[in-house]
Amino acid sequence: MAAFKNYDNGTWYVQFRYTDWKGERQQKLKRGFTTKKEALAWEREFLQQKTADVNMTFESFVQLYEKDIKPKLKLNTWLTKDSIIQKKILPYFRKRKLSEITAKDIIDWQNEIRELTDSKGKHYSLTYLKTVHNQLSCIFNHAIRYYGLQLNPAQRAGNMGTEERREMLFWTKEEYERFSDAMMDKPMSYYAFEMLYWCGIREGELLALTPADFDFENETVRINKSYQRLKGQDVITTPKTKKSNRIITMPQFLCGEMQDYLKQFYNVEPDSRIFPISKHYLHHEMDRGTKETGVKRIRIHDLRHSHISLLIDMGFTALAIADRVGHESIDITYRYAHLFPTRQTEMAEKLDVQRTGKGV
Repeated sequence: MAAFKNYDNGTWYVQFRYTDWKGERQQKLKRGFTTKKEALAWEREFLQQKTADVNMTFESFVQLYEKDIKPKLKLNTWLTKDSIIQKKILPYFRKRKLSEITAKDIIDWQNEIRELTDSKGKHYSLTYLKTVHNQLSCIFNHAIRYYGLQLNPAQRAGNMGTEERREMLFWTKEEYERFSDAMMDKPMSYYAFEMLYWCGIREGELLALTPADFDFENETVRINKSYQRLKGQDVITTPKTKKSNRIITMPQFLCGEMQDYLKQFYNVEPDSRIFPISKHYLHHEMDRGTKETGVKRIRIHDLRHSHISLLIDMGFTALAIADRVGHESIDITYRYAHLFPTRQTEMAEKLDVQRTGKGV
């Protein structure tokens, strides 16, 4: 290893050969270092990356991790992971050698993360703390699986949070109808909420809908994409999961409503978004409608819960509902069953009839 001085401007550079992943010899030149020490350190880290040496710094390994993982993920998923890495992990382990980080180091890091607060001065939730820890553990697992690291210190230290199940809110049909009446003064808002409630689609799926997705002859809508606003740009991605690609049969009244809605557009293109609004707009409209009607405020995603709960109350099976809403597993659908406790009363009454014969 050697570094060379550029006497024209006083900076240092390194130039060397290495063997790439194909087994071919390559030459590398890197200029612009302030000192010789800095230049040699960069060369050492570069060669350790190429040989997958776990003695490289944690920061260098994160660069490898990004190169390996990012192409496999949707952009919004990677941006979430990268935000955690950049803000909650790298500041603590950046210069440490990957192989020298211990379980005790992880515990010290956990203690500091627990003391952090958000923009409102509140400590992070146990669910978020678990998410942050899991991301760190994923990095070490990647090093074990592909680069020869022996132990995962994050796993040995144990997690620093737990998954908190958020209360699953929903609207009954009567509550939704009161709310939707308040939306009728703005057609785009009204029809957007109609699709959310009566089809149980996700927010991003709604905002990605185009005229070409509707087949009014067969009374269906196709879900095969999702809308995201990423780094100030409108981005259309694939849906959340493979199961999310689906064809939903719409009730007849909704088909008629959506036909009326599309007639309001002038020369709309088949691939144009028919709800060219933002998630923020929908949240604002939700606030407006609940304040006007007195209906309890729920999240936009809770409209999906409401649709599923309604189908459960109507007696449809978990398998049929999972297929309609694009759940990967019917176990997810089963989580909603508790939302209609009146079913318990109905069950008890029918069991009483079976035992006593009364009411037959």
